[in-house]
Amino acid sequence: MAQARSHPRLVRKLEEALGPLLRAALEDPSVVEIMLNPDGRIFVERLGEGIREAGTMLAGTAEIIIGSVAHALQSEADDTRPIVSGELPIGGHRFEGLLPPVVGAPTFTIRKRASQLIALDAYVASGVMSEGQADALRMAVTSRRNIVVSGGTGSGKTTLANAVIAEMVRVAPDHRLVILEDTAEIRCAAENAVALHTSDTVDMARLLKSTMRLRPDRIIVGEVRDGAALTLLKAWNTGHPGGITTVHANTAASALRRLEQLTAEASRQPMHEVIGEAVDLVVSIERTPTGRRVREILEVEGFVDGRYQTRPLTTEARRHVA
Repeated sequence: MAQARSHPRLVRKLEEALGPLLRAALEDPSVVEIMLNPDGRIFVERLGEGIREAGTMLAGTAEIIIGSVAHALQSEADDTRPIVSGELPIGGHRFEGLLPPVVGAPTFTIRKRASQLIALDAYVASGVMSEGQADALRMAVTSRRNIVVSGGTGSGKTTLANAVIAEMVRVAPDHRLVILEDTAEIRCAAENAVALHTSDTVDMARLLKSTMRLRPDRIIVGEVRDGAALTLLKAWNTGHPGGITTVHANTAASALRRLEQLTAEASRQPMHEVIGEAVDLVVSIERTPTGRRVREILEVEGFVDGRYQTRPLTTEARRHVA
């Protein structure tokens, strides 16, 4: 009860500390990320513009912001707990804050939630993907194939996953979707959907085990980062096809190797066959100097004779614009 009463005060304190510059950036739909460096310089990334310097912030103000977020997360921020990670209480954006001694001065990054849903048709119209790539994704959704979206930091993996999920809702509006995330970033308009979030005491692997009892038709994981990848792959293989997840990897082939590394955290036995059976499509998206583009879509047909059986489905988009 006390926490509920104090939350509005924390939000007001946070809004005041953020100041007009950062509050405007949070409300700007073109802003993707806000970054404060230890030297007090603020950088903002906007769609189609890249990263540009936007101003400065005093270390004391940054410390107030980090402390306010920590309190909203029912935690503390000090030299013994110098890392604050979770959702910003304003807008639910992803927040990562650091204090000395792990950094020279208060530092934080705010990764904004997608402010708008970009449909696959819009990806084609803007040249981020080709019509053939969009058709391959639509067919994969319709036939309930499991999709892994790969890319580097800031490449647009989650935004693309949101577009694919929107296609799931359009094609199968009666399907029950269970969505698992560390930080709420997935946008889903399905009427029958359950969103689960990890916490300090409940990790992704534990959430995935509970998911099996929630009667999912499709299982969606915002991003796999650890051994929970093995639990997800097994779930996809045992009667819950048609899901999607994202993974940090620069190419489609390296995404499969990354899954090997993640599953190795949970099993001493190589999981090549499990990966080859569970993953049907790997979509590689990247950020280039001229904008984001879907680099390739790789179909995975299994793991035979010591190698993944794959084939490229489509060529990349001709125009590379944001």
